[in-house]
Amino acid sequence: MVVVAIMAILTALAAPSFTPIIERWRVRQAVEGLQSTLYYARSEAIKRGGNVIIQKNTNDATCTASGGADSWDCGWHVWVDANGDGTFQSSELLQRFNTPAKVQVTRSSSQASIKLNRWGLTTGPFVGFSLVPQSKGVSDPAARGVCMSSGGRIRVIPPDEIPCKG
Repeated sequence: MVVVAIMAILTALAAPSFTPIIERWRVRQAVEGLQSTLYYARSEAIKRGGNVIIQKNTNDATCTASGGADSWDCGWHVWVDANGDGTFQSSELLQRFNTPAKVQVTRSSSQASIKLNRWGLTTGPFVGFSLVPQSKGVSDPAARGVCMSSGGRIRVIPPDEIPCKG
């Protein structure tokens, strides 16, 4: 009984120290998912001759993101606008990524989609995201930024370099 009581006390003392590790892991998982999605969308745009779009997932029963077009907390999906109507149909879906729980993903420009042309380049300005643990700021040690230039270069940046600068 004494050993069990001591183990319980030690576990209770150690548990809070795991929180930063778990937060870093969740952010890293989201960063790697976003980075691989950007690479995938670029390659699909080149392969398919353009009209590939990365779009934020809409709120549903499993996830509700606060904020507007800049809040990508529920994740994103890649689709090809095969019929050129600019509207997503489920038959056009190429890939879907759901963000891990308790991670805030914010796009630096308030846009809900990223369109890639036939060269795999964005049709707008550079793409910048900040990924932080829920209810934390970009100065948190677990925070990361993902930047993609209009030319396609993708970088992961530490908290002190967030937001992306063109």
